[in-house]
Amino acid sequence: MELYRAQARLGDRRGGQILPNGEDGRQWVWISFAPEFRLLIAAVVGPRTLDTAKEVVAATKARIVGIPAFFSDGFTCYLAALIAAFHVVTTFARTDKRGRPRKPRCAPHPDLVYGQLVKQKKQGKLLTLSTRVVLGAERLTQLGLTISTALVERVNLTLRQALAPLTRKTSSFCKDRERLRQRVVFFQAFYNVARPHMSLRQPLPLQECTRHGAICSRWRKRTPAMAAGLTDHVWTFRELLTAKFEPLDSQSISQ
Repeated sequence: MELYRAQARLGDRRGGQILPNGEDGRQWVWISFAPEFRLLIAAVVGPRTLDTAKEVVAATKARIVGIPAFFSDGFTCYLAALIAAFHVVTTFARTDKRGRPRKPRCAPHPDLVYGQLVKQKKQGKLLTLSTRVVLGAERLTQLGLTISTALVERVNLTLRQALAPLTRKTSSFCKDRERLRQRVVFFQAFYNVARPHMSLRQPLPLQECTRHGAICSRWRKRTPAMAAGLTDHVWTFRELLTAKFEPLDSQSISQ
């Protein structure tokens, strides 16, 4: 599981109103990404604070089963947000001795794996690139994973190309944080269920290859949702706009 943030700017409102979380309008798009399925798990729009980090990690926890390995950049708030979501609480029995009893202790879950890819830049140029295992070094070795954020950074480029408020040096400001959140959430749904990903395609058997004029289709297109087993076909735009879902809190996420 990879965590990432992309910066966006909100345009100044008329009438003397102040933009939420800062007058300059800086907001960040926080995403959690499952690289094995190319699936966008959660997308949250908010300031660069611990509360927003906890929000995106909590949204990720509600949509997955188990505790995956998490990789991110060197942003410090991710560690506290992960421990707040994945932890064990140790309580101590009373000893009947004088003094206050020991308070319960909160510790990271033993299965939690967290690694950071730290980049040091100077004047926009990359100087050093280093990895750091913050939690779960032994389990990370057992899983045989490499700390990397390359795929989620590529998704950052896809987001910037698809959403005008995220484009660098642009005049396409978004006037409201809620409107930006709606754009991001809609693109998340489109990306997951209606946009085939080339790296997920599968070769078709020879007997199933179809020819459309001079073009012979040799691949079965798959979306991230198909790779994750959430659907069995590429959704049309009409399906995406007319689908009805139950609220997340009323669904059983343990199945």
